[in-house]
Amino acid sequence: MTGRADWGGLLRTALVLGIGPEAFWRLSVREWRLLTEGHAGAGPMGRSDLERMMEAWPDE
Repeated sequence: MTGRADWGGLLRTALVLGIGPEAFWRLSVREWRLLTEGHAGAGPMGRSDLERMMEAWPDE
């Protein structure tokens, strides 16, 4: 990209995330980055993470 935004691509990404056009245009750059960057590096939950979660919130 040459410094120009791909607005169509950004809007398509927003729609996939469930963000409508009006809400998209109200987002700050920081909010957009928080919404979109967190998903790329997320991997599956490990066994130790699951065990800690089960201890913190046991089924009753």
